[in-house]
Amino acid sequence: MDIEDILLMTEFVLAGLTEQPELHLPLFLLFLGIYVLTVVGNLGMITLISLSSHLHTPMYYLLSSLSFIDLCNSTIVTPKMLVNFVVEKNVISFPQCMTQLYFFLVFGISECHMLATMAYDRYVAICSPLLYNVTMSPQVCCWLFAEVYSMGLVGATAHTVCLLRLLFCKADVINHYFCDLLPLLELSCSSTFINEVVALCLSAFNILLPALTILSSYIFIIASILRIRSTEGRFKAFSTCSSHILAVAVFFGSLSFMYLQPSSVSSMNRGKVSSVFYTTVVPMLNPLIYSLKNRDVKIALKKFFEKRKFV
Repeated sequence: MDIEDILLMTEFVLAGLTEQPELHLPLFLLFLGIYVLTVVGNLGMITLISLSSHLHTPMYYLLSSLSFIDLCNSTIVTPKMLVNFVVEKNVISFPQCMTQLYFFLVFGISECHMLATMAYDRYVAICSPLLYNVTMSPQVCCWLFAEVYSMGLVGATAHTVCLLRLLFCKADVINHYFCDLLPLLELSCSSTFINEVVALCLSAFNILLPALTILSSYIFIIASILRIRSTEGRFKAFSTCSSHILAVAVFFGSLSFMYLQPSSVSSMNRGKVSSVFYTTVVPMLNPLIYSLKNRDVKIALKKFFEKRKFV
């Protein structure tokens, strides 16, 4: 293939989640339902926290930010995935592909660090309750929010800039349902060694570092809980952490399967299934997990509907 053919390659075709036509309609309805629940759940969580004065604490501000990240991440990926199920050829231009990849990475990396920040918040609340208001002051919270989104912006910029230096000429079909990093690298006819090294290093930093922060936080949390004498006190402490542990396990488990391995040994077909969890399932489950297992959120929700009932 000559240089003219390379320069003319200005669009890609997304292969989608499955090549079996009989599954397209059921999957379209399934993921449309998941996306509607994601939008309603996360927008509802953001609205509820903003309208309920007793939820104006660092813990719920972090939860509200997590809902915002989940809503953005799902909106970046899911609508284009739904298109795959209703059109014969899902075409995406090169600029659109790079834009989707960039913002997916921004919010994906931000979510990793947001979950770590939430674990630190729970550590302070349980292990140093008397110092909580000082340690998690508004100024500290602002710095934490800035750190979370800065990590997302820096990581996404590094990945995207490294990707823009490549030439794509092997094929125009991306073996995925959105423009993800590893499937794009497979299409390059340039050397991707630097990209793979950068991807593995940044993935390790943005997945392993938050995961270690979460793990160490919960080691101290569990040790502190075990020192609580009353059964009721232990149960209450565990209940505030269990929802976060569940969300973390699903998110980091699926993310690690996709990114913490060299592309030469990864299977894109299995990777697509793994991607479904952190792009669509987790954003839907997070508001459900945190609302169903959180007493304060349930009380706020009850008061919200009671007010609307008498209006």
